Amino acid sequence: MNYIKTYAYNHKPLSFNFEQTTERFFVEEIPLYNFTGTGSYLILKIKKTDMSTLKLITVLAKATGLQERDIGYAGLKDKSATTIQYISIPKNVEKELNKNLTTQKIEILERTYNKAPIKIGHLKGNNFSICLHNINSSDAKFFNTIAKKMQKDGIPNYYGYQRFGEDSRSYLQGKEIAHSGKKLKGSREKLLVSAYQSYLFNKWLQQRVKLSTIIASNNIEVATKKLNYPLELVKVLAKQPHIFKLFLGDITMPYPYGKAKYVKDMYQSSILFSQKKLSPTGLLCGERVERSKSDAYHLEEPYDDRELTTLRGDRRFAWIWPDSVETNYNPDSKKLTVEFYLPKGSYATTFLEEIGKFSLKS
Repeated sequence: MNYIKTYAYNHKPLSFNFEQTTERFFVEEIPLYNFTGTGSYLILKIKKTDMSTLKLITVLAKATGLQERDIGYAGLKDKSATTIQYISIPKNVEKELNKNLTTQKIEILERTYNKAPIKIGHLKGNNFSICLHNINSSDAKFFNTIAKKMQKDGIPNYYGYQRFGEDSRSYLQGKEIAHSGKKLKGSREKLLVSAYQSYLFNKWLQQRVKLSTIIASNNIEVATKKLNYPLELVKVLAKQPHIFKLFLGDITMPYPYGKAKYVKDMYQSSILFSQKKLSPTGLLCGERVERSKSDAYHLEEPYDDRELTTLRGDRRFAWIWPDSVETNYNPDSKKLTVEFYLPKGSYATTFLEEIGKFSLKS
């Protein structure tokens, strides 16, 4: 990535070792709703190690004779992790599954049935358990303190480095494909263009976090000079109780889900924001997407590529709140295990980077 991420918090960086491996990184999906227990779809709760979701789909298709498109899943999970996720297949291939699924990398933990298949996005969020190495006791103690603070105050919802490929530059291919005007071919091209969408979102979010921290960490006169904003605007922004400043025309949504609304009263919206009742959203540019207005669109426009029409656009929460944060430290081995919940679409590595204040990508 050719930009430096701006962190929202002003504490000193922490030192710890992170590796995303099957022994250190655990994630479990939380379904969006309870399954009915009856119906024509078999729901599998699957534990997998060292296997991506797309590879899992391929293995299940081979075992059942299904087309990959007939296998439902809520979200993609990384290969380099131990993950638990839910998969749906038509009930009538259960015998073939029992007979032909042999790999030791897949363990079926539970089975039930449902009246409808699982679709992309049909999850509430994910529970994580991550083991960090080589962290001293004082940093481990502060890690817990700042993580609990972030549970209360929230964090910027950056896309994680995993979104942008091994060299962190897959978005460039996506931009080229998006500007070609051609219809997307297959899931790979769709993934590359969505990486470009994500890149633009991260750039926008980085800019918004930066200007917010300038206002939060300086007096009004200094912030006005640094931002080159009108003094009266900075005064209004500085009164907002939340560190992430809202502008007229921002699009907010009730948190964790609800109907989008434009910000008309910055102060009142910021109070609701600080109470976790709503969160601002950022643009994922594309077809049929709602764009912000007024001052907020002035800040959004540099990251809005209107040539990107091959994918449908969307709005993404700019700010999220980790939940159920717990840490356990072993002073002998200098290992810290951190457990937490994040809403769907959010990255555990983004949370850890905001705490550590360094890039986890090796």
